[in-house]
Amino acid sequence: MVGAAWWFRHQTHRLIRRLQDPRWRMVLAVSPDMEGLNSRVWPAGVPRFPQGVGDLGDRMGLVFRSLPPGPVVIIGADIPGVSPDHIARALKALGSADAVLGPAPDGGYWLIGLARRQAVPAKIFAGVRWSTEYARSDTERSLQGLRIAQIDLLRDVDTIADLRPE
Repeated sequence: MVGAAWWFRHQTHRLIRRLQDPRWRMVLAVSPDMEGLNSRVWPAGVPRFPQGVGDLGDRMGLVFRSLPPGPVVIIGADIPGVSPDHIARALKALGSADAVLGPAPDGGYWLIGLARRQAVPAKIFAGVRWSTEYARSDTERSLQGLRIAQIDLLRDVDTIADLRPE
């Protein structure tokens, strides 16, 4: 656990530095809410937003429904290979698509974005089997009726084996 916490903290700091870009506004969705909002672990000057309660879908749905109008892209902090170019491609895809996914090899995804041209339903991710090989297909089903674009395949880190080069 200590090693995982150390890796996550350092990975998150590298990710935040790498993805800060004048083309977009970065907001950290933190959990637990009060501790995350008040923690001095996060870099000063990067706004924070409480994730709220519920499963991953509930928490992502809250972010999509709560931020000011316009496209929103959410990524996990456990994606060592993500770059500003990946984020720019996702935002560009939202110019013509309603949603964008960055698939992961394990059947999940490392990025999801919504153009938010219409209200985001309260239970947008209902029925998604999180942390399974069905997460991406279930999410695509929950986005039924929306035009979905896909960008680059990237690995996320779920176990120590995921840190080994392929």
